[in-house]
Amino acid sequence: MFFDVTHAEYLGNYQIHFEFEDGSSGVADLSNYPEDGTVFSAFFNLDYFSSFYIEHGTLVWGNGEIDIAPEKLYELATNKTVRYPEATTHRE
Repeated sequence: MFFDVTHAEYLGNYQIHFEFEDGSSGVADLSNYPEDGTVFSAFFNLDYFSSFYIEHGTLVWGNGEIDIAPEKLYELATNKTVRYPEATTHRE
């Protein structure tokens, strides 16, 4: 998909540098994700946070129990809004 992550590198302090399938790249600050009482509370452990991997075009943590949509990562890293083309119907 257009927004798929092709490369990601942890820079420290919740900063990750991303490269995307469309050739775009940038750094995303994910420091707003750790939150008590949510699945993202695991991110308070920076060793856990920094141990992500890429699967199906997005970042995944642990055994796949946490991921973030690639479109969201794209928006955060590139400051571009993800827009999908409107569906068109064909009339005969």
